[in-house]
Amino acid sequence: MFLTQTVPRQREIIEVFLRNGWDYMRRLLTGGKADEPQLPTPAVLKNILIDLGPVYVKLGQLMSTRPDLLSAAYIEELSTLQDEVPPVPWAEIEIVIRKQLKRPLEETFSRVNPVPVAAGSIAQIHRATLMDGREVAMKVQRPGIDTTIAQDIALIQGIADLVARTDFGQNYEIKSIAEEFTKALEAELDFTREATFTDQLRRNLSRSRWFDPTQLVVAEIYWQLTTQKLLVMEWLDGMPILSASLISNNGKDPVAERKAVTTLLFRAFFQQLYVDGFFHADPHPGNIFYLNDGRVALLDCGMVGRLDPRTQQILTEMLLAIVDLDAGRCAQLTLQLADSAQPVILSRLENDYDRMLRKYHNVSLTEMNFSQVFYEILQVARNNKIRLPSNMGLYAKTIANLEGVAQTFNPEVNLFDEIQPLITDLFRRQLLGDNPVRSLLRTALDIKSLSLQSPRQIELLLDRVTSETLRWNLSLHGLDGVRRTMDDAANRLSFSILVGSLIMGAAIISTKAQTSQLSFLSSFLFAAASLLGLWLIISILRSGRLR
Repeated sequence: MFLTQTVPRQREIIEVFLRNGWDYMRRLLTGGKADEPQLPTPAVLKNILIDLGPVYVKLGQLMSTRPDLLSAAYIEELSTLQDEVPPVPWAEIEIVIRKQLKRPLEETFSRVNPVPVAAGSIAQIHRATLMDGREVAMKVQRPGIDTTIAQDIALIQGIADLVARTDFGQNYEIKSIAEEFTKALEAELDFTREATFTDQLRRNLSRSRWFDPTQLVVAEIYWQLTTQKLLVMEWLDGMPILSASLISNNGKDPVAERKAVTTLLFRAFFQQLYVDGFFHADPHPGNIFYLNDGRVALLDCGMVGRLDPRTQQILTEMLLAIVDLDAGRCAQLTLQLADSAQPVILSRLENDYDRMLRKYHNVSLTEMNFSQVFYEILQVARNNKIRLPSNMGLYAKTIANLEGVAQTFNPEVNLFDEIQPLITDLFRRQLLGDNPVRSLLRTALDIKSLSLQSPRQIELLLDRVTSETLRWNLSLHGLDGVRRTMDDAANRLSFSILVGSLIMGAAIISTKAQTSQLSFLSSFLFAAASLLGLWLIISILRSGRLR
């Protein structure tokens, strides 16, 4: 289907790939085999995505959230992709807004700035004022972008079908990854989804035991004006955090303020990741604002991640294993996170982690880059063909962005000092829960149940052993080849014995032969033995196992 649709666009994409020198794609599209394709360099891949247009820039941004699939060099390069494009003229945007509003534009807003404050590949943002005087930000979908994305999605899936025919595509499950990316692109077209995420994040961060919720802001959504193509939210006055001046009207000390803001960000994201299990997955500098009143705001909740309680516990233990440089524990936790049942050689995995962590043995915790270590853990898992859930990529990218912003904003930050008290409290919460009394009672009931059941289970086991009814079901992998080899050896030995018996029989009959019939039988047996012997020799030589 893909080959018969959007032929001009298909030709344009092929030309972009070939122009940028991707030999693998050239061989693939001309019918050659490329079972071990090499990606273009990070810079070339970035240029390819830019040449393909805004939708593929958005795809590159999504790919930058998957360090479980790409190396750190690709993640770093793709993270710099910006989908800034020329804004759509106000006349076209106004038509979209009027179609989405239930009432006339003039009765909804007292003023709308026709000049956008930002423009991206999918939408652009305008500042407006409601009739009651409240300032709002309007995120308006670009006209016709849904059609463009639908066409490019068909092409992405078609390319994935081609790559999926190679060993590379099958090993990395390219089709499922492409499906995941295309769903993410389609979801970007529904602004009610982003509004729902924004509301949930706002509710979660409105209470905390680790920071003052009044110092952190997530924009309020105006649901009565929000649709799939129009998102209306509270306007927040401020600047991106890395370009903001911290000298506010209340005379705060800039050094102390930087430390306070850094601590606030770490604690807010720690709560999102390890307590709420719902987190803002794109905390780059442009999405973190320092407001004029001294508060910090999180913007653009279009990309979020989720972690279930089991994964949260494993990742908490992984942090501790990284601090302890415990390769064995890292290997065990990685297998617990694995998204596939493909067999893994545990000793090899542990050795790879040991080699990776060994270079950090003489590095103090204050100098350790935790996001870099986690990227390397994902790299080791990828080299061992361990498929991890996609939310691990979002998790790693979030940690990396947060750590990068914090270290740029406040070079004096000590990551370990920031997270150490949080980890201690987190382990206590995981052990006892929010209600320690209830957790202790539940544990007591589990122990009581175990104490009541154990004697009976031991009694049943002893009964089965003494009555000889106990059966052991063992499944040993890798023995099929040994069994086939033993069967072949037994068959050849049987043929050898048969050939020897025929020759001996023929010799005995020949010495006793008194009639022509016995002589003929002796000759026949000898001929049969010779043919069977010759066949046995040929089969051994053809097997290549003559030692």
